[in-house]
Amino acid sequence: MKVGFIGLGLMGRAMVECLQKADYDVIVLGNRDRTGIEAALARGATEAANAREVAEASDLVMICVGTSDHVEANVYGDNGILAGVKSGQVVIDFGTSLPASTLKIGADMEAKGATYLDAPIGRTPAHAVDGLLNLMCSGDKAAFDRVKPVLDVMGENVFHLGKLGSGHTIKLINNYFGMTTACAMSEAFATADAAGIDRQQLFEVMAAGPLRSGMMEFVRNYAVDGDQNLAFSIANASKDVGYYRQMTQDMNLNSKMSACAGDALKAATEGGDGDKMVSQMVDWMSKSMSPA
Repeated sequence: MKVGFIGLGLMGRAMVECLQKADYDVIVLGNRDRTGIEAALARGATEAANAREVAEASDLVMICVGTSDHVEANVYGDNGILAGVKSGQVVIDFGTSLPASTLKIGADMEAKGATYLDAPIGRTPAHAVDGLLNLMCSGDKAAFDRVKPVLDVMGENVFHLGKLGSGHTIKLINNYFGMTTACAMSEAFATADAAGIDRQQLFEVMAAGPLRSGMMEFVRNYAVDGDQNLAFSIANASKDVGYYRQMTQDMNLNSKMSACAGDALKAATEGGDGDKMVSQMVDWMSKSMSPA
């Protein structure tokens, strides 16, 4: 099976390396940063000129880009995936996308005889290189079964979550919850600072009960020890919480809990901290909560 892979950022290049280590023939399409492209080419990959060429040359197409707009830019147009897709072909979006966009693309792929799956990712690029990702896949079960051997190469835990869009929906709920926890813990530390309370003492009390979570510990590790264990940017967090809010609006729901985290992450991003990691929201909270 020849795999076409679009999007060789930090995660995508790690996934391509994993596929190549498993002897898959890969054709790649990157973006402005050619670091991942050059590394893949050195391992024997071929490079496509555009997304249409990827689809025409591949049995299976994988997309790993940042936003739904990026996904749609690669799908539509004269040089998009849809222009080159073949009947029976499977296309997988590994990003964290808007479910409404996913369903639209799925319908357009189906009209061409192809199948679209969404499979958002859990874990980090370091896990991706070793094939240890969590993959939350949804869409046509028969198509999923056909490509599962490839997914098993990349993922330690590969889930099939039902109808198309379910993976993206679950990922957005997951990320909304995680980023809200991170922001809340960051504000808790900033409040403790203002009260003259030691951050570690606060954490020990909070973590002794049912509040304890991995996300709390990520924030604590930076806030107390200066260790950066959570490789997820504030800008990405802002995007994902914004997508969660858009998703709830598309469902005619009025989210009550996401506004605070969404507003804080957006303000931090617009203030120039978007490239910092989520656990560094502690620093932003300390500044933003202080009197002007």
